Amino acid sequence: MKSDPSTAAAPLRGVGGALAPAAAAALLEEAADLLVVHLDFRAALHACERAGQSLSDDALADGSAGTSLEVKCSLCVVGIQALAEMDRWQEVLSWVLQYYQVPEKLPPKVLELCVLLYSKMQEPGAVLEAASVWLQDPDNQGLPEYRALAELHLQRVLLPLGCWSEAEELVVGSAAFSEEQRLHALQAISTARQQQEHKHSDSEQDWKLSQEGSSHKFLSLLMLLCRLWDSAVSHLLSLPFRKILLAALILCLLVVRFDPASPSSLPFLCKLAQLFHWIREALFSSLY
Repeated sequence: MKSDPSTAAAPLRGVGGALAPAAAAALLEEAADLLVVHLDFRAALHACERAGQSLSDDALADGSAGTSLEVKCSLCVVGIQALAEMDRWQEVLSWVLQYYQVPEKLPPKVLELCVLLYSKMQEPGAVLEAASVWLQDPDNQGLPEYRALAELHLQRVLLPLGCWSEAEELVVGSAAFSEEQRLHALQAISTARQQQEHKHSDSEQDWKLSQEGSSHKFLSLLMLLCRLWDSAVSHLLSLPFRKILLAALILCLLVVRFDPASPSSLPFLCKLAQLFHWIREALFSSLY
């Protein structure tokens, strides 16, 4: 049975209460074990946070600073994996920045994981600013991982977002690319731009066709209604007025079910007769 990492780390603290690299490494091992073996992602994240909040290379001796940075980077890698497993990937970037404060101080491996994660989740815009700031920092441009991260940023962030000018500026203005690599990258940017423009043009054409189809259907329906109306009016005009009046009276008898012999029905019949006289005059006024 493993001992409690916090107990084991207690005597191994540096100046100012910060964890010594050995104690932080013990917590890192515990977090990795919880993540990979026990699949306890919440506990693994908690172990990473305990070590990360206490680990301060500023408070350690100069000889331990390098080890402290490596441990902190590894803790962030484990923490990123734990957050992703818990479907809390949206918190990853803000979570790692609480230990590095600014994006340009992120280790290359941590930034790479962030770009890959947000790209996989179809949210490359969330890491656009952080990656751009990191790549523009002069201290990072001399790192051996710089070109690989620039290409990753280009393929996974800038091109999917359609940031053509930023992509061209990155490729042309970076000394990390050779001439052949620069030409290849510019060709990839041009191809991606053409594909997106073609896709946009196709979508606009499909929308216009659907609109034209809808308009054609509406016009066809309107013409059909007009024909039906003309047919009904022509049929109505061809019938004798007395037959129309008789049909309306029978319809009233069936629907309203009133007694025409009743004195109370006389006003209704008078109004109905007046109505039909008005209709007759309106329909046949042009014939007289």
